[in-house]
Amino acid sequence: MPNALNLALKAEMRPGAGLLIPGAANALAARVIEEAGFRAFLVTGAGIANTFLGVPDVGLVSVTELAEHVAAMRDAVNLPMIADGDTGFGNAVNVGRTVRLLERAGANAMQLEDQTFPKKCGHFEGKDVIPRDEMVQKIKAAVDARQDQDFQILARTDARAVEGMQAALDRANAYREAGADMLFVEAPRSLEELAAIPKGAPGVHICNMVIGGKTPLLPAAELGAMGYAGVVYANAALQASLLAMQQVLGHIHRNGSIAGVEDRIMMFEDRQRMVRHDHYKALEKRYTLRDG
Repeated sequence: MPNALNLALKAEMRPGAGLLIPGAANALAARVIEEAGFRAFLVTGAGIANTFLGVPDVGLVSVTELAEHVAAMRDAVNLPMIADGDTGFGNAVNVGRTVRLLERAGANAMQLEDQTFPKKCGHFEGKDVIPRDEMVQKIKAAVDARQDQDFQILARTDARAVEGMQAALDRANAYREAGADMLFVEAPRSLEELAAIPKGAPGVHICNMVIGGKTPLLPAAELGAMGYAGVVYANAALQASLLAMQQVLGHIHRNGSIAGVEDRIMMFEDRQRMVRHDHYKALEKRYTLRDG
């Protein structure tokens, strides 16, 4: 039976669509994304590392921890989901297992990148990449491992920072030929480089708008006009919530009261609505035994 969310993601991800794709670090963030009206989201590996472990994005999250987060998000929302599979957690054989785990957990696509292990955030310095042919084999393994042919493989290259833009484009073309459904050239550094990517490596591309990162921040409409299918804000929600927590808790610590920052707090009723408290109250009522 066809997976409806796999098909929905394929329909949305077309060159020029400029689909906005926010990132979620946990199931609660995924609920906020769904409520806001977005049509797809990314499970952010950096976000999981930051929120779950309190560490930077340097390859410390395990594949089973990632799969558990994906499964929790799938239970929470009914949106197409792209899971960040980092480097696949090993060689081509490991990649196959990673694909199967994430597909079974409820992802509709998996991002696979060509960094060496341990990987680093795409906008950190000091990255390195594996040989292009090795990544080609990992992509082939990912394609072979998926159970549903509509489960998409998103191939990311970080070669721009290591080998230059032309090498990154060459890699993207090779990854598409190896079977990747979508492409992602990470961390271009100018408007000219952004525009060159969909032209130099035709296919279904996403780009990553990192607040404070190396890539110029452009509106989705402008990026769509360049040919991008998806525009990812992988950690905008995380950065916004982190700043709000810091500001509100700092205010409480300094003043001994919440007074003065109430407008930065979601009210109790809205919080319960966001986590569907009424749904669980109805379930409890439905299954409660009654005398007589």
